[in-house]
Amino acid sequence: MSQLHTVHVLGGGSAGSSAHVGSLTAGLVARGVRVTVCAPSAADRAHDFTATGARFLPVPRRSDPAAVAALRAACAGADVVHAHGLHAAARTALALSGRAVPLVMTWHTRRYAEGARRQILHLLERRAARAAAVVLAPSSDLVDRARARGARDARLAPVTVPPPRPAGAGDADKMRAELGAVGRPLLMAVGSLVPHHGFGILLDAARVWRRLDPAPLLVIAGEGRDRDALQRRITDEELPVVLIGCRGGVGELLAAADLAVLPSRWEGRPPLAQEALRAGVPLVATAVGGVPELVGEAAALVPYGNAEALAGTVVRLLGNPVERARLAEAGRAQAAGWPTEDDTIAHVLSVYDELAQPLATGRGR
Repeated sequence: MSQLHTVHVLGGGSAGSSAHVGSLTAGLVARGVRVTVCAPSAADRAHDFTATGARFLPVPRRSDPAAVAALRAACAGADVVHAHGLHAAARTALALSGRAVPLVMTWHTRRYAEGARRQILHLLERRAARAAAVVLAPSSDLVDRARARGARDARLAPVTVPPPRPAGAGDADKMRAELGAVGRPLLMAVGSLVPHHGFGILLDAARVWRRLDPAPLLVIAGEGRDRDALQRRITDEELPVVLIGCRGGVGELLAAADLAVLPSRWEGRPPLAQEALRAGVPLVATAVGGVPELVGEAAALVPYGNAEALAGTVVRLLGNPVERARLAEAGRAQAAGWPTEDDTIAHVLSVYDELAQPLATGRGR
């Protein structure tokens, strides 16, 4: 019997997609699959894919001939190659040119661009969707988008991230003191500091709730090209907001928070929403992408781009502990019904077996 060999390709890899690949890799290795992960070296330093039993090969996030050749060599002998994200899928399709190796793409997130870049993004989406034998997506709208871009087979698929490490006794108070939120409400947001994550709108909302006494402190964890502009606004407008950069242990941050806030223009199955509901932290989020499917009635949803609605919902919940408690309980119940990591791994493995049918025969799983 032949051992199934899969290669997973990441570009830069967001925290959510990298965590998903780490979970997937560990589960596949445990089921006897040989796994190679190709990604920039920084991704392995951050997520330690080799600790799962996978082989790691550093491949830069570029499309020049040397990088494509390195990726092509890494995929030699693979039964299935799985690319995570548009850029990774487009580069992998180029590397696999002329080889009869099935390509799976997980389309983790929707991207936005304006002007000439919008047309380039459209072409990238079409190239990636058409190159894949199967496109997996975490939300129905991304499945529809993949089909519109010419995907031969696009499917809704669970993209589950591992649950956070439970916070220890006293950790929440310690974290609140560290962040400067003693004696005042603490709001938590997490994500890359880029326009489509809506942090500019969140700062607009903070101008409203800064009038409360005591004023809630909004803590944003993440890095990105908008950091300097956001910090200037925070300073110039004297907003009760702190940018803390990239932090490990989002679960510890959430455990200290009174509310989690997700102001994005689009999300599929956002890790922040998953972790907040699991932890029983009330969530205020925009009703976009896969968020309504994910949270059901267990979060307060607002329209994207409406700072007044966002601020009003936050202020209302801070003044209503009964409603916060209801959301906390509903969040835990909603999370209990989500697909587990095992469900996600089993689903992906069934796709691999389907595509590598000759090898799957007699494998005995």
